[in-house]
Amino acid sequence: MKQRKIPLRKCTGCQEMKNKKELIRIVRSDEGEFSVDTTGKKAGRGAYICPNVECLEKAKKSKGLERSFKSAVPAEVYDKLREELENLNG
Repeated sequence: MKQRKIPLRKCTGCQEMKNKKELIRIVRSDEGEFSVDTTGKKAGRGAYICPNVECLEKAKKSKGLERSFKSAVPAEVYDKLREELENLNG
């Protein structure tokens, strides 16, 4: 049987290539709204980040999300993402 290729994505925080299923997708819709996509199927431009707050902080410091989305990311978005990550991690 042929082995399936595992899709890899780069975390915008730590810059490590990881299995797509291990990462959380952050999506910017056509209207410019940012949200956390746990299913990986929402429409819009996506960026991936590890499911921990440290990588979110690194992404904020290095402007990783701004580069991925090719636009400015408001501070409120980072706060909202932090809340959602903390809710996911319990």
